[in-house]
Amino acid sequence: MSRAERRAERGPGLSWHREHELPAGTVVPSVLAAAAGLVAMWPFTSVIEPGPWSFAVLAVIVVTALAGMSSRTLMRGRAAWARDLVTIVVQILAVMGTVVLLVAGDTAVFGVIPTDATFFTFQALVASAWEEITFGAAPIAASPGLEAVMGIGFGVVAVLLDQLVAQRGAILASLLTAVVGSVPMIVTLGGVNVVWFVMLGILILVLLRFTAAQNPESPRRTSVAVAAGVGVAALAATVIVAPILPVSASLTGTGTGVTVDASLRLGDDLRQPNPVEVLTVATTADTAPYLRLTTLSAFDGNVWEPDRGGLQAQSEGFGPAEWADDIETTDQNTSIRVIRMSSSWLPVPYPATSVQGLPSTWRVSPENRTLASRSAEAVGNDYTVRSLEVSPTLEQIRALPAASPIVDPDTQPVELPEIIGDTAAEVTADATNDYDRLIALQSWFRSQFAYSLETPVDEGFDGTGADAVARFLDVRSGYCIHFAGAFALMAESLDMEVRIVVGYLPGALTETTRGDEAVYSVSSDQLHSWPEVLFPGVGWVPFEPTASLGVPTAFSAAATAGGGSGGSATPAPTAAPSTEQSSGPELEREDAGDNAGATGELRRLDPTPVVLTTLGVLVVVLLPAFARLALRIVRRGRASRGDAGAAWTELRATMQDLRVPLSDAESPRMRGDDLVRDSRADAEAMRVLVAAVEQASYARPSAGAVRDLDVALVEVTAQLRRSVDGWTRLHAFLLPRSLFASRRTDVPLLT
Repeated sequence: MSRAERRAERGPGLSWHREHELPAGTVVPSVLAAAAGLVAMWPFTSVIEPGPWSFAVLAVIVVTALAGMSSRTLMRGRAAWARDLVTIVVQILAVMGTVVLLVAGDTAVFGVIPTDATFFTFQALVASAWEEITFGAAPIAASPGLEAVMGIGFGVVAVLLDQLVAQRGAILASLLTAVVGSVPMIVTLGGVNVVWFVMLGILILVLLRFTAAQNPESPRRTSVAVAAGVGVAALAATVIVAPILPVSASLTGTGTGVTVDASLRLGDDLRQPNPVEVLTVATTADTAPYLRLTTLSAFDGNVWEPDRGGLQAQSEGFGPAEWADDIETTDQNTSIRVIRMSSSWLPVPYPATSVQGLPSTWRVSPENRTLASRSAEAVGNDYTVRSLEVSPTLEQIRALPAASPIVDPDTQPVELPEIIGDTAAEVTADATNDYDRLIALQSWFRSQFAYSLETPVDEGFDGTGADAVARFLDVRSGYCIHFAGAFALMAESLDMEVRIVVGYLPGALTETTRGDEAVYSVSSDQLHSWPEVLFPGVGWVPFEPTASLGVPTAFSAAATAGGGSGGSATPAPTAAPSTEQSSGPELEREDAGDNAGATGELRRLDPTPVVLTTLGVLVVVLLPAFARLALRIVRRGRASRGDAGAAWTELRATMQDLRVPLSDAESPRMRGDDLVRDSRADAEAMRVLVAAVEQASYARPSAGAVRDLDVALVEVTAQLRRSVDGWTRLHAFLLPRSLFASRRTDVPLLT
C-alpha cells in the first residue's frame, strides 16, 4: 500500500488526537455540576442570612448529583437518549421530593408526594418570599418563604448544570453559573466578590478541561505548563481588573440619579460629589412637606427592618383616621413628579388620604400610608396626593401619653447598651410628660451633636445597630440615620412605640410655578430619615433630631381668653418638621458644574467603566493568542540564529493550529513534500527547512556559518495560512491547538 493510500485510509483527522470517543462518565459530571451549583449559591449568603434556605439548597444540589450518578450507572448499557431522559426525570422527581420534604413535609403523603394542601402552602410561601425580597434590605432574614423559593430555584439550576456538564456543554454551564452567582451583586449594587470570581475562574477551567478530555478531537497529551500559565494569567487579570472597576450610577441606562431601598444605608448616596434632581413637588402650601417612602419598625439589634404590611387597591383608601375629631386638620394637595429615582416605593406626604394619576400596579399600604409596587418603577410617575396637616395644640399633645411598644412574645427582647437607656433617662429627667420628654431629646441632639458624613466612616460606626448607636452617643457626630436611630432607641427605652421613616426633605423653592402652585426641587442629597412616635388620638408624630436639618417639631399653645372675645390661637405648625431650612446640609464638594443646580442636566455616561470592562474581557479572551504569539516570537528568534529544531517546531505548531493533517510517522522530508503538494508551500523555502532539520538530526556538528532560517519559516507558514479559509485562521488565532498538544519535534535533534 502506497503512502498516499495509507494517508487516505487514515482520513483527514489529526493523528495526535484519540481515535475513539471516551465513554460517558457517571461520577465526574455530577461532581463537577454540584461544585458549579455551590459556586453559584455562595454569593447569595451575603444577601440572605444563613438558615434553613442554605440547607435546602445544599440538599437539592447533593440529591441532584446522587440521582444523576445512580441513574447513569443503572442505564449505562442503554441508548444515550434513553439514559439522558431517564436521568433528567429521576433528578426532577428527586428535587421535588426533597423540597417538599424540607418545606412542607407535613402536608404531603409520606412527606414527599405533594397534595392540594402542599401546593397551597407553596403558593403562600412564594408570595411571602416575593414580598420579603421586594421590600427587604440585605441581608434578608431567613424565612420559610425564602427556603421554598431558593430550594425550587436552585433545584432547577442544579438539574440544568448536571445535564449541561454531562452533555459536555462546559461553556453554557459556566455561563449559567456566572449569571446565577452574579445576581446578588447586581441587584444590591454591592462590591466585587474577588474570591468568588477566582473560584468561578477555577471552575470554568476545570469544566473546559473535562469537556475537552472527552472529545476525540482533543489532544492525547496537554501542556501542563501552558494550561496552568493561561489559567493563572486569567485569574490574575480577574483579581486585578475586577476590584478597580468603578461603579457609575449612570450605567443603568434609565437616567435614575439614585436607587433607594429601605436599608438605611444612605451614606454612600449622601456622599456622592454631584447631587442631581430626583423629583419635583408642587403645592399651594406655604412650605413643601416631608415626603416618606416607607417606615421601619422592627429592630433586631443590628438592623431596622422595613414594615411589610398588606397592600390594597388605591380605591380602598389609605386606612381609617388615626386622629380624634377634636384635633384640627387642614386639607393639602401635593403634586409630585419623579424624575431620577429608582424605588419600589413612591414618595408621599403624611398622612395621605387619596391619590390620583397612578396606574393600578401601585398599591396602598394602610399600615404606614405609603404607596408601593412589586413590579412598577418609581421613575417617570407624575401624580397628585391629597393629605392632611394634623395640628394638635400644645395642651392636647401634652395630655396624651405615647403608645407603649408592642411586644412580640415569640421574639427575644433586644439587649441595648446601657448608655442608651441611661442617657435617655438623664436627658429627660426634668420632663413631666411624654411629649416634653421627646422635645428634650430632640433639643439635646440638635444642640449637643454635629452633622457629619465622614465621622461615622472614620470612627468605624457607619451603621444602625445598637453598638453603632452607643458609639454615636459617645462621638456625638454623624448624619441622619445615626440621629434617627439613636432617637428611636432612646424613645423606646422610655417605653414609647417608635419607628423610623425613610424619605426626602422638602427641597428648595424654584422660580417655576404650576398654575398657582409653587414648585420645589428635591435633589439626591436630600435623602433623609427621621423618627416618629405614636400618640393615640393624634397619630404618628415626627421629630427632627438631626442637627442643622429642618426645624424641630413644636406645637403652639391654644389661645387664651385675654379680656373680651376669645383671641385666635397661635397658628400651630404641621406635625411634620418642615420649613425653608429643610434643604440638605451644606457639604464641601468639588465644582459640580451643570449638575449642581436643581434643574441641572443628567450626568453623561461615564465611559471609564465600559472601557475598563471591555479591556478586561478582551485580555481574557486574547490570552491564548498572546501566549501563542510569545512562543512564535521566541522560536523565530532562535530560527534566525540557525536553530533548525525551533524552526521545525514552529512549523509543526502552525500546522496544528490550522488543522493541517500531520502524522508523527512522517519524516521531515515526507512532510515537506506533502506541504508543497497539498498546501502549495514554496518548494525552495521548504527545501531549506527540511535540509536544516535533517542536518541537525543526522550530521555531525560543524562550525560552519549559521544560516538564517526565519525567512524560509515565514514564507512557508504564511502560505499555510493562505491555504485555509478565514474561519479556520480566526479559530487558530483565538484558540491555537498547539498550546494544548505535545510540542515535541518529529525526531530527536542532536545539539
